[in-house]
Amino acid sequence: MTNRKLDALIDLLDDPDLTVFELVQQELLKETDSIIPALEEKWESSFDGYCQERIENIIQNLQFKETARLLEQWLVTDSDERDLLTGFLIIDRFQYPDLNPLNIQLKLENIRKKIWLELNNSLTLLEKITILNHFIFNINEFSINFKNIHSPQNCFLNQMLDTKKGNSVSMSIFYTIIARMLDLPAYFIDFPKNPLVAIVDARLAKKVHGNDVKSDVLFYINPSNKGSITSIKEIEYHLRTNNYLPLHHYTEPKSDIYFIKLLVEYLELSYHSVNFTDKKERVHQLLRLF
Repeated sequence: MTNRKLDALIDLLDDPDLTVFELVQQELLKETDSIIPALEEKWESSFDGYCQERIENIIQNLQFKETARLLEQWLVTDSDERDLLTGFLIIDRFQYPDLNPLNIQLKLENIRKKIWLELNNSLTLLEKITILNHFIFNINEFSINFKNIHSPQNCFLNQMLDTKKGNSVSMSIFYTIIARMLDLPAYFIDFPKNPLVAIVDARLAKKVHGNDVKSDVLFYINPSNKGSITSIKEIEYHLRTNNYLPLHHYTEPKSDIYFIKLLVEYLELSYHSVNFTDKKERVHQLLRLF
């Protein structure tokens, strides 16, 4: 769309004729979020509250359209190139469309660097995870937001980094991102009602558990409980006792897509619990992309 045509359409946003407005809106919503600055300029120069409301709705629709586009793009990216942090930031963008990803990356890098300085190649994976846990849960004091567990803010990484609070899914994703930044082989486990993180190493798993154990998981971590470490036997015992079958569904790593989908499901439930119906419906549209 040319600048002249864009300006002409935007000038019609305060037209009292509803038919004219709907045609204008339809044309504007065909565009990308690149036209938002022009819409914001119109909003600032307008003294018509009704026109401003129309502009706000169009901006929100364009922002959501871009979030959905980015998520679709992320979902079809090759698995070896698909980045978990990027997926998390796309969900952040749903609520915070003007978020600067660089600020988030700098905060994560600051955490990673302080942990990395304490690690060395002579340490075992268990020892490295113990140090990681100490920095995340003791020094940085990240924890589950039990006081307001259904708050949508628990689902957003930028809010987690500011408040040090999250829910079981967002905390597991955050933990996995930091672990991977430290080259630790961390993967998501869809443990019932409480996601876990697994440390996976096929060679070491055979050495520790023997050839009879088919899993490549070395041990499990519970980010919702300050990174407590659990063995395969303990996990399987709990699953059998509570009749969660088949075992491999709850003990073997899931893809990053599964991870992010679960986060979006939690976000939908959170908006439902606080009666944000419009946002709940929008999040449901994102879920359909998976």
